[in-house]
Amino acid sequence: MALPLPLPEAVALLAAFLLLLLLLLLICVIAHVTAIKMPALHRYEEEKFFINSEGRKESVPSIHDPPTKELSVVVPSYNEEDRLPLMMDEAMDFLEKRQKQDPSFTYEVIVVDDGSKDQTTKVAMKYCKKYGSDKVRVLSLVKNRGKGGAVRMGVFISRGKTVLMADADGATKFADIEKVEEGLNNLQPWPNQMAISCGSRAHLEKDSIAKRSYFRTLLMYGFHFLVWFLCVKEIRDTQCGFKLFTREAALRTFSTLHVERWAFDVELLYIAQHLRIPIAEVAVNWTEIEGSKLVPFWSWLQMGRDLLFIRLRYMTGAWQLETRKCN
Repeated sequence: MALPLPLPEAVALLAAFLLLLLLLLLICVIAHVTAIKMPALHRYEEEKFFINSEGRKESVPSIHDPPTKELSVVVPSYNEEDRLPLMMDEAMDFLEKRQKQDPSFTYEVIVVDDGSKDQTTKVAMKYCKKYGSDKVRVLSLVKNRGKGGAVRMGVFISRGKTVLMADADGATKFADIEKVEEGLNNLQPWPNQMAISCGSRAHLEKDSIAKRSYFRTLLMYGFHFLVWFLCVKEIRDTQCGFKLFTREAALRTFSTLHVERWAFDVELLYIAQHLRIPIAEVAVNWTEIEGSKLVPFWSWLQMGRDLLFIRLRYMTGAWQLETRKCN
């Protein structure tokens, strides 16, 4: 028979429990009070136009318009003058070959310069001049919005029936778009024309662990646990920057998105799950490219905070699954 705890120990245990409860309540209050219910999707005047291959301004289209291309590729870029050319060369080579094989296939690549301090826009404009502004468009943001904000701004001016999000570093082989396209097609029939296919590096986890320090491996496992515990349970790799959306899925998810920096992928998939949008996870070829903007400890700490706040803000009603337009 278990003996009852002495009174001083019982009081200390109760005090610790109440302190923990108070701390959790305080975190919930902070998450709720500091939440911006629906951030204004403001577009600066300079962001309402892109410069075409002839150097003239053209008004950007809207995702609310009917699609006029088969595929839009959105490439968020921040200080990517060195890494962008390799990705663009590979992507344009693939897309041009596909178009030659199938003349009915049409595409556009939208490079979103997220307030870069280097020559990212200038580098991207070389491709615009080479292939024409109907195929390559460069949207230069006035201020840095974060990767999620940059992707969203590109999605909102896309013209494709499907929209691919692809990182500027070219870490994922662009030809693997065929794999995510197959994953998307396997989800048919799409409810309300919505579906998402995510490229995944989960199959490469064992190899990556062997090359990482124990500290980075610990951070990785901690992040994966938080994603699973707080937000997204069905997708093993939420952070791979190679995701394909149907046009309607892109519109609904990005119109609801609140997080604009590194954890935006998680909120995007959290929204998709709550909207019952079918999601496929497809293995892709991936190579780590030097020049990552992530600072291991602080970036993971920020993402961990964002994950907790995503969960708490939706749970407390500070954030709602509603859509809005970009002005």
